[in-house]
Amino acid sequence: MLLASVNLNKRLGTTGTRASLAAWLREQNVEIVLAQEPFKPTDRTPPSLAGFSCAGGDGNLAVWVSECLAPPAVSLPTSWAQRIELEWLLVFQVHLDSSSAAARTTQLTDITAMVMAEERRPLLVCGDFNLAPRPADGMFGGAPSRFTTEGERSALQRLVRLAGLVDSTAEEPPTYTFERSVNGERSRFRCDLALLSDFLAPTTTVSVDGTVRSGPAAFTDHSAVLVDLPVTLEPTEPDGVLFALNDLTGDGSPSPVRRREYQPHKTAMSRQAPSPASRAVVEHLTGPLGVRYLLDHGCGRGADVAHYRAAGLDAEGFDPHDDFGWPRPEGAVFDLVTSMFVLNVLPDPWQRIEALHDAASFTRPGGHVVVVTRSPEEIAKAAADGGWPVHHDGFWSSQSKGTFQRGISQNEIVALAHRAGLQLVSGAPVLPLAGVCHAVLKKPTT
Repeated sequence: MLLASVNLNKRLGTTGTRASLAAWLREQNVEIVLAQEPFKPTDRTPPSLAGFSCAGGDGNLAVWVSECLAPPAVSLPTSWAQRIELEWLLVFQVHLDSSSAAARTTQLTDITAMVMAEERRPLLVCGDFNLAPRPADGMFGGAPSRFTTEGERSALQRLVRLAGLVDSTAEEPPTYTFERSVNGERSRFRCDLALLSDFLAPTTTVSVDGTVRSGPAAFTDHSAVLVDLPVTLEPTEPDGVLFALNDLTGDGSPSPVRRREYQPHKTAMSRQAPSPASRAVVEHLTGPLGVRYLLDHGCGRGADVAHYRAAGLDAEGFDPHDDFGWPRPEGAVFDLVTSMFVLNVLPDPWQRIEALHDAASFTRPGGHVVVVTRSPEEIAKAAADGGWPVHHDGFWSSQSKGTFQRGISQNEIVALAHRAGLQLVSGAPVLPLAGVCHAVLKKPTT
């Protein structure tokens, strides 16, 4: 899904700007438009944009979504920050104060508090920050500009550090997104930013398009930031179709709109023997790690739990699918929690982080979590052989069953686990397993 973030400098009220913007959006195949300062006066009704519907906003901040997609939930925590829910991804669109460094510093402190309140949710914070993140990102003539203060930079760095974000357009030399002549001197800034959760960076492409401010069809004086996100949005209901026959309730009235249903439990295999991964855990990990108490988190039907018990371990299982018959072992803590082929069947990074956080909650301080996933290479081959359609950052392995698959590397396991409070154990025994990736993680003692 391609998202565009751009400061329109109050120009969307003119027919020419709307036509140029709409043409550019079609050319780029943009599906979501985030606009800072789109029109004036700020309290008027947002103007229409060909091919898009307005999902919310005003003359300070507004969101348009392709008319073929269901509009996202949009709210306005403050006049300068907009909260947008794109499936599993949470987006904060910001337009920081253009005249006061003190105001920008306060706003950065406030947005840090907002994103930290969202805990482990994947994030994109984008918009016009009206500052230069580094001295080289703001130039006046041939020298660094004094417009941005060190207090602002410190507040921005704190936001990035605490929320685990990366400044996705930071380059050397900088790509400036705004230029203007002031008193005969050239003023250049990289002020239009896209701050992204670090674990999303490998699957997200971010670019800057300066043609919207300097090309023959320019319609603003800021560059646009294009973010190609691994998010699949829900389509709108077709025009002229109120409901289908199978959408009727028992009394003949339309049922509420149903969103796609994920059923990861349908990927659980019926095993007559323990999995190779569980055998490797017993052969290579439980002894060196001094494991006595073990939990198989997402155990499915429990074949591996039986194997652990047969190996002399005090083992339990848990699976959120009630029909498997493995309820939560409330109040219990374990030396080792295993997560076998769980992360790759969960359809988005947020659910994967939450699954790891839940696994960590069963682990004693100083205890371990071992995660095993299908490798990216194995899933890519299966998707190509099976013609699996792309969905979010992976594939529908069966749309009719509601099952999803994504290959997950060790680096991705570690990045997600970090958000769940787990750390990679360096020098841990290697599990000799083909076609999979794994990581041995540790829960800190404090």
